[in-house]
Amino acid sequence: MCRQSVTVCLVKSPSRQHRGIVGLDGRLRTLSDPRRRRGRRHSLVSVLLVAACAVLAGALSYAAVGQWACNAPQDALARLGARTAGPFDVRQAPSTSTIRRVLLAVCPGGLADLLGCVPDEAGTVAVDGKSARGSRTDEAPAAHLLAAVTGSGQTLTQWRVPDKTNEITCFTALLEPFDLTGTVVTADALHTQREHAKFLVERKEAHYLLTVKRNQPHLHAALRALPWKQCTAVRYDREAGHGRRETRSVRVLTVTGLGLDFPHVVQAAKILRHRTNTKTGRTARQTVYAITDLTSREASPQRIGRLARSQWVIENRLHHVRDTTFREDASKIRTGHGPENMAALRNLAINTLRDHGHPNIAAGLREMSFHPFTRPLDLLQLP
Repeated sequence: MCRQSVTVCLVKSPSRQHRGIVGLDGRLRTLSDPRRRRGRRHSLVSVLLVAACAVLAGALSYAAVGQWACNAPQDALARLGARTAGPFDVRQAPSTSTIRRVLLAVCPGGLADLLGCVPDEAGTVAVDGKSARGSRTDEAPAAHLLAAVTGSGQTLTQWRVPDKTNEITCFTALLEPFDLTGTVVTADALHTQREHAKFLVERKEAHYLLTVKRNQPHLHAALRALPWKQCTAVRYDREAGHGRRETRSVRVLTVTGLGLDFPHVVQAAKILRHRTNTKTGRTARQTVYAITDLTSREASPQRIGRLARSQWVIENRLHHVRDTTFREDASKIRTGHGPENMAALRNLAINTLRDHGHPNIAAGLREMSFHPFTRPLDLLQLP
């Protein structure tokens, strides 16, 4: 069974070789078609490519994707592999209902894996979840999507958290297919779990930096009791912007001989943040504790401070973009695998635009809209 799907796929899960196939169309061919053979007129790859290009051109819904396909010229449909019909071999675009049926049924885990980037030399990977609020129904909560993002803002994959559980149970399944050797994985306090630390260090040969809050009362109390006043490894950073001034101090202690009960922990960090609102003059103070298996030679206070801030990459460069630019929370896509598959297509659009030098995704989408039937296809390197 493929990842998170009731569809029996050609592969149990996209392997590293499948994810490394050159060309988006080649990778998508490794997915199996969930539709019955009878009445199937458009190939799975062509329908998915149409949806990917339409989202990259700014489409936000099934209707918008279908409208883009309906207006696509013959040369664009040929590059997308659309079927031919009639004596003159006229290309026919898939209808809105066909696109909807495919995105409702295609394997979401396999699609997200194949559309994501490869974590080679990523350095850091942040893990966090987001709910698609508009997908909530009277019978079921909103779809909650757990994603993994590199330090440069490229999405690796995502995983829909089952309705009757939480992110903790999906952490290992999300990262299992990827080679994370030497990569530092960061996560919020929810994922500060002993099994997660063992999984990363022992199975994936990766490193971790995990935040500790009061949901782990004994560990949090042990960290607070450490001799921070005697700490000599301190880093100070100051910055101003977005209407505030912020000063951060990072204190780091080696805790291997201090009896801190957590697997493979080597260092602990105390991060103190002072923020001042430049308009109102109000100040706020926040203390955050973190633990890592990195030694003092591998991670100085400066690097640990950067790693702690890298966790915000997934909020600023993925979740915020999907909320504001793609209006994901307002989307009423609710049934089947629609919410997670549309989110995977949005992740692909964000990855593609960043790969081609568009740090502002909204501006990149506007540029795609000037030539909606050529530029998206060129960026996805379709023949």
